[in-house]
Amino acid sequence: MSYSFLATVSRMKYIERWALMRNSRPENLSEHSLEVAMIAHALCTIGNVRFGKNLNAERAALIGLYHDASEIITGDMPTPVKYFNSNIKNAYKDVEAVAENNLVSRLPEDLQPTYEAIFSGSDDDNDKYMRRLVKAADKLSALIKCIEEEKSGNTEFRTAKASTSAAVRKMSESLPEVAVFTSEFLPPYGSTLDELSQPGD
Repeated sequence: MSYSFLATVSRMKYIERWALMRNSRPENLSEHSLEVAMIAHALCTIGNVRFGKNLNAERAALIGLYHDASEIITGDMPTPVKYFNSNIKNAYKDVEAVAENNLVSRLPEDLQPTYEAIFSGSDDDNDKYMRRLVKAADKLSALIKCIEEEKSGNTEFRTAKASTSAAVRKMSESLPEVAVFTSEFLPPYGSTLDELSQPGD
């Protein structure tokens, strides 16, 4: 018997993000998920090294890889629509949960619990905090996209950059890892290859 979970997940590369925006370079869900995974890993590593946390950075990266997998079924809901009001936001969360369950059902039964645990959190405080960092990584990835579009001369993302920057600043008030990332790692984004090749300060 064959199972379609991984073949379905592989279709993330066909899901285009920022569908309502004029992009200088399209971004697909696979690219976004990889970036979120890397940033989530970095945030947890910062938490462990700088703030004495005990976070599973590797698991955060794994959750980052799958954090938007439901969009293979639902498509990418534009942020202004998704968060237009609490009713739409809650309804979309229900749709996401149904889509995630649908994906998990495409696995053999003995493997399903492992993947269910990736999609759903636990009551463990460390797990809850780690998942907050994954959400922050998602927001940082969106901010990076805005920065890169702006650097390419595309003013389409000006408003999105302002609102996303404000959301990141708000997150940094309760997540010191985000404050460190924005201070030490965010500034080089949008730089040229030659600029990135220079030694760090």
